[in-house]
Amino acid sequence: MAREYLKTASGGAHARKAEVEDTVRRMLADIAKDRDSAIRKFARDLDKWEGEFRVSNAEIEAKAKLLPKSFKEDFAFCHKQVIEFAKRQKDSMKAFEAETEPGVVLGQKLIPVGSVGCYIPGGKYPLISAAIMSVGTAKVAGVGRIVGAAPPRGADGIYPQTLYALHHSGADEVYCIGGVQAMAAMAYGCVGMPEVDMITGPGNAYVAEAKRQLYGTCGIDLLAGPTEILVIADDTADPALVATDLLGQAEHGPDSPAWLVTTSRKLGAAVLKEIERQLPDLPTRDNAGKAWADLGEIVLVDSDDEAIAVSDAYAPEHLELQTGRDDYYLEKLTNYGSLFIGEASTVAYGDKGVGTNHTLPTGRAARYTGGLWVGKFIKTVTYQRLTRRASRDMAGVISRICREEGMIAHAITAEVREKRFEQAN
Repeated sequence: MAREYLKTASGGAHARKAEVEDTVRRMLADIAKDRDSAIRKFARDLDKWEGEFRVSNAEIEAKAKLLPKSFKEDFAFCHKQVIEFAKRQKDSMKAFEAETEPGVVLGQKLIPVGSVGCYIPGGKYPLISAAIMSVGTAKVAGVGRIVGAAPPRGADGIYPQTLYALHHSGADEVYCIGGVQAMAAMAYGCVGMPEVDMITGPGNAYVAEAKRQLYGTCGIDLLAGPTEILVIADDTADPALVATDLLGQAEHGPDSPAWLVTTSRKLGAAVLKEIERQLPDLPTRDNAGKAWADLGEIVLVDSDDEAIAVSDAYAPEHLELQTGRDDYYLEKLTNYGSLFIGEASTVAYGDKGVGTNHTLPTGRAARYTGGLWVGKFIKTVTYQRLTRRASRDMAGVISRICREEGMIAHAITAEVREKRFEQAN
């Protein structure tokens, strides 16, 4: 099937992966060795922060009083949407117990993770909504202890709206700490933090790499970032709206890809012109323009099925549909983090509070995982209970399989039960 690129990515903004890996590895090694002193050094050198790490309840309350009522009302609305959707997701999960053979009872239990550290980035943009997505969802899951962390934004510490969001989403403790050192502090239990079982949250390349390297020391949600958008559009779409949505995600930064896949050459050319028209007036054009220049693509295909094939190969984090056959695409598409159907939907809704979670797989990870949801904070564990007769009947099969594998001690554990329970009824 034919594919033609009306615009290709130059690749000029790709991160120097090896350098990031080495930097993070050295930082984590220093923190594992020197712990609090290393954390304080990185906080001072990287974030210019020498204050207290834990934010007191008094400070949280004082800063909350200064925030406008309109912000609190908007936050409450977004919080409600995300929490209600998370509750419905939790309701879709269930524990069960079943007798699969006479006397063989197998079961499944749902156990919340004991403690979670939730990181909220605050670099170019303080992602207030990320507190709802991680802390709020963990709360719905029933996590026992939730630690929130966000970097300082100047001498006053955490951005007040982010601090409010962390507290009101349900964080039990909040710490003013950013970047790699925040992830390490939560994983290792430094600067007064408890050692958590799992760390979550989006961030820059260094934060994502820290999560990758810390996996095993603790759990992680997923490796999220840099953000991505792909729009599938045909000749029924409004090119100005498509261009607006592509730039909307590109403003995250110069490493954020924005892709258009279209069956219409006319639409593709019009979107390209619209982006050139809109960029000069966009307040965040420095970020969005660099991302579009280096990583933006427009792919022309000859059919809806080819558009689906291209999209599934890219496996985008955010996928928008602006076509005359949205239901067909919904049925056939398989690889994406979250899907926005029709021109009335846009990624910003999912990012900020329509209800679905915004921590989503990037870098083609949507081929094998979905995004953050309440189930990420719940361990699905199993158990088994056998009667003596069922154990006796099971033993022979299991013993023979063990011996085929050469695992003699395993086989003996079954054989002694076969003998012990040979008279069982």
